Amino acid sequence: MKRTISCLQFDIAYGNPSENLKKAERLIEAESRHADILVLPELWTTGYDLKKLDEIGDDEGEQTKAWLRKTAKANHVHIVCGSVAVKKKDGVYNTMYIADRHGQLIKEYSKVHLFQLMDEHLYLSAGSADGGFEIEGTPAAGVICYDIRFPEWIRKHTSKGAGILFVAAEWPRPRLDHWRSLLIARAIENQCFVAACNCSGKNPENEFAGHSMIIDPLGRVLAEAGHEETVISAEIDLKDIEKTRGHIPVFEDIRKDLY
Repeated sequence: MKRTISCLQFDIAYGNPSENLKKAERLIEAESRHADILVLPELWTTGYDLKKLDEIGDDEGEQTKAWLRKTAKANHVHIVCGSVAVKKKDGVYNTMYIADRHGQLIKEYSKVHLFQLMDEHLYLSAGSADGGFEIEGTPAAGVICYDIRFPEWIRKHTSKGAGILFVAAEWPRPRLDHWRSLLIARAIENQCFVAACNCSGKNPENEFAGHSMIIDPLGRVLAEAGHEETVISAEIDLKDIEKTRGHIPVFEDIRKDLY
């Protein structure tokens, strides 16, 4: 079974949710004509305006969820809705929503690893649930940015069958080499597809790397963006997941008696 995935890499308007929603709508409408699954970046509605998330974040995610249901159904496309700042009674969460092509919300995942180097722990609350879900019967998982530095977290999902890893990020340009190397490593060691959507552009404190990537279970890069605003797409064959796992049976050879 084949699916086309597109990553919508764009320059996020810092602290301006209305402008970012309009941009995302235009990109989704255009790209849904030839893709099955669309992926957005991390915190794409607000950007990394952490100090103002209490003001501009989405109360209980209600606006984002309503928009996502409507947009996915109208364009008949699955949307891995990057992540948005969600205000709850106990804090602000960096939350990924996923909707199917019928407009049904099928997953909500809040980032569990907060990146202290960029002060996330001062403004965000950490999630406590995994990112596993199914998309048209195919086990998959969603994670956010810093999560990819924790291979044990990714393996928790792939050991349960996840064959596609969706990554939303605002990864800085100075660590571009880490971004590329970590994503390829996660694909190889987990024998899964990786669809990673980063943002481009700058904010007052950071320049972002771009280089969204789609990678196959052997670690081959099927599509990669540059630094600028763009959309990348790749057709994946879901049969390649079991084919790769059958050829090199990593999951069968895990020493569960030792680790």
